[in-house]
Amino acid sequence: MGILEGKRLLITGVLTDQSIAFHVARLAQQEGATVVLSSFGRAMSITTRIAKRLPAEAPVIELDVTNPEQLEGLADVLRQHVDGLDGVLHSIGFAPEAALGGNFLHTQWEDVATAVHVSAFSLKSLAVACLPLMVGEGRTSSVVGLDFDAQVAWPKYDWMGVAKAAFESTSRYLARDLGPQGVRVNLVAAGPIKTTAAKSIPGFDEFDGVWGGSRAPIGWDMSDPEPAARACVALLSDWFPKTTAEIIHVDGGVHAMGA
Repeated sequence: MGILEGKRLLITGVLTDQSIAFHVARLAQQEGATVVLSSFGRAMSITTRIAKRLPAEAPVIELDVTNPEQLEGLADVLRQHVDGLDGVLHSIGFAPEAALGGNFLHTQWEDVATAVHVSAFSLKSLAVACLPLMVGEGRTSSVVGLDFDAQVAWPKYDWMGVAKAAFESTSRYLARDLGPQGVRVNLVAAGPIKTTAAKSIPGFDEFDGVWGGSRAPIGWDMSDPEPAARACVALLSDWFPKTTAEIIHVDGGVHAMGA
């Protein structure tokens, strides 16, 4: 019996079989969970194709986390596939090109607002939309978000870094407000992984100089998403029953090292 036996999960952000979210879905199924994926727009066909590579093909629903109508109807759409939810993975982030790449001082508010809306506010939006399926007498559930350490300023990460700081703060307030209903909210701050989304970040290859050298005490492989995925699966399980408002760093230890 796996640690997610009988659990029902919604997993967002599966775009390729190299993405952390894909490996969360794969490991979750191997640990006994029923998985539903979400995607939207032109990415729907990609996610649907990638879903066939999971141990068991998962249904894919459409969800734009900035669309109030889709959020309002999310619980009803999910009920077509599962009778409740025990966990949600938030693996969503986006910043316009003008908000990245060393343009920090000149980025317009409209671009910043988009980054914060999609990458931070959406954690609250997603959790609240799923809440009707996650709560009930004696029930507990888990919301897990994928993070990139926002304690420091990273080269060219710019307003996405600000959005991640807002994301981290949002998770703490959600933990405060959803905890009484039995919902835990935690983040996994993963080291850089060479995913499709990461490659779109200007200067992403510069991270290789940080994680590829001696800064990670136990080493870090930018091509291996499984360590971060395992942490997500553990947090989605019942093995962390009293852990909430936490940020688990899965980055080889870089976050704790000085120069």
